[in-house]
Amino acid sequence: MTDVTGAPADVLHTLFHADQGGHEQVVLCQDRASGLKAVIAIHSTALGPALGGTRFYPYATEAEAVADALALARGMSYKNAMAGLDHGGGKAVIIGDPERAKTEELLLAYGRMVASLGGRYVTACDVGTYVADMDVVARECRWTTGRSPENGGAGDSSVLTAFGVYQGMRASAQHLWGDPSLRGRRVGVAGVGKVGRHLVKHLRDEGAEIVITDVRVDAVQRILEQYPVGVTAVATTEELIRVEGLDVYAPCALGGALNDDSVPVLTARVVCGAANNQLAHPGVEKDLADRGILYAPDYVVNAGGVIQVADELHGFDFGRCKAKAAKIFDTTLAIFARAKEDGIPPAAAADRIAEQRMADARATHAAR
Repeated sequence: MTDVTGAPADVLHTLFHADQGGHEQVVLCQDRASGLKAVIAIHSTALGPALGGTRFYPYATEAEAVADALALARGMSYKNAMAGLDHGGGKAVIIGDPERAKTEELLLAYGRMVASLGGRYVTACDVGTYVADMDVVARECRWTTGRSPENGGAGDSSVLTAFGVYQGMRASAQHLWGDPSLRGRRVGVAGVGKVGRHLVKHLRDEGAEIVITDVRVDAVQRILEQYPVGVTAVATTEELIRVEGLDVYAPCALGGALNDDSVPVLTARVVCGAANNQLAHPGVEKDLADRGILYAPDYVVNAGGVIQVADELHGFDFGRCKAKAAKIFDTTLAIFARAKEDGIPPAAAADRIAEQRMADARATHAAR
């Protein structure tokens, strides 16, 4: 069944259903000359202009791209709220294989699309886009972050993203084992690309035992060459989640890692990773809790990157950003405490705190 635009009806249901979406605006973008097809989703501007990255990915269908943009934008609202930023949530996806379809003309066309929103959405890097791409987009759009230092930006945000995830892991260890140290803990990292490789460094520096996997053999090989001691690899994520004696599982690739197939066989006591939208569907957070697995909400612990790109809008200072990202440790502990107090999973506790901040902001706007 489709609507008048030809999009599957369930996509519009997600857009307008307040519990699942409640998005303010979704823009479908096309530039025939460059081949650009993109979706820009703005979930909320209650706390300020929507901020979120641009994903460049070869979606199987346009409907899949819209659905991903909606989910990612909603996640950014919650992430920005929990990070204490004065930004709402938005996300954009460009449909296509970035290795083949990405051109300067396409990125410039995309920049014009973002600029047409007049600052309601601020873009940055995500899967498939990089600092160099944002430099190109910024030539057409001043509401662009994640640019290179040479072009007035802060550079690669994956450094602080990984640092924040590391702080979330330390908080998880403190809550579960009474000690934030990860020394001697066995940590499984699924995805050792932009963020995962930096996370591995933090963990190795502390003396953790690490097991890695990635769909790209070259990415795995680089890590093994860099860390010949203390890091081993398995071929697939399916193998990784079954590794005996795993203390922490860190999903650092695409979303949906925690699902009906993975949760029942997961050996780790803690899940704390950089991937967005790790819970495949509502109810997975309860399945984790029922198994005694502590889940550090993804949008809380992976907020280091958005803290960095938000700071870039006001004149970037790395020390200031790192200090803000370090607070992810305290925020994560506060969520675990709220979850225990309310008798709910940590993901639900984080949602409640974020929703309250957004509701307070809307009430303030309405009272003016």
